[in-house]
Amino acid sequence: MFWSKGLLKEMKESSVYEDKEIAVIRDKFPKAKHHFLALPKADIKNLQGLNKSHVPLLQKLESKGLEVAKDLGDKTATFRLGYHAIPSMERLHLHIISDDFIAIGLKTKKHWNSFTTEFFIPSKEIITRLDKEEKITIKQDFYKSQLLQPLQCHKCSFMPRTMPELKDHLNKHITNSQS
Repeated sequence: MFWSKGLLKEMKESSVYEDKEIAVIRDKFPKAKHHFLALPKADIKNLQGLNKSHVPLLQKLESKGLEVAKDLGDKTATFRLGYHAIPSMERLHLHIISDDFIAIGLKTKKHWNSFTTEFFIPSKEIITRLDKEEKITIKQDFYKSQLLQPLQCHKCSFMPRTMPELKDHLNKHITNSQS
């Protein structure tokens, strides 16, 4: 099985929540302290495979995913819910990720920018777009360019030169918020 199709296997083997329509799993390579994926059981490859009839499914992915994250993660954490414009894994999946971004899996500028630029499309935006349009259109060149943006902290204007410098900076935000 190709790694890009690995979500189907994970969904079948390690769901932390499951019903007849959806499953929620922990991300196997988390990019934050709490990182979950909510997936439909329907075979929907990506955002372009959606249409207006999928709005209730997307709403359920969002509400159940956040509920599971709060139950199994951290009730005080702030979570971002969204989709990668151009996902690396096949099968539609909603990221439910805490905004601390403290995890060993966050290693590269591409990882960082995939969650902190417009490449990460908020769930509510996708639902709103589908309510207005019949389907989702992805402008490949625009979204690919988002991954090339310079590193910048998502909480302030700091622009580190390297990922280690960014991670040190992020730890300061966490320390300051706990004071």
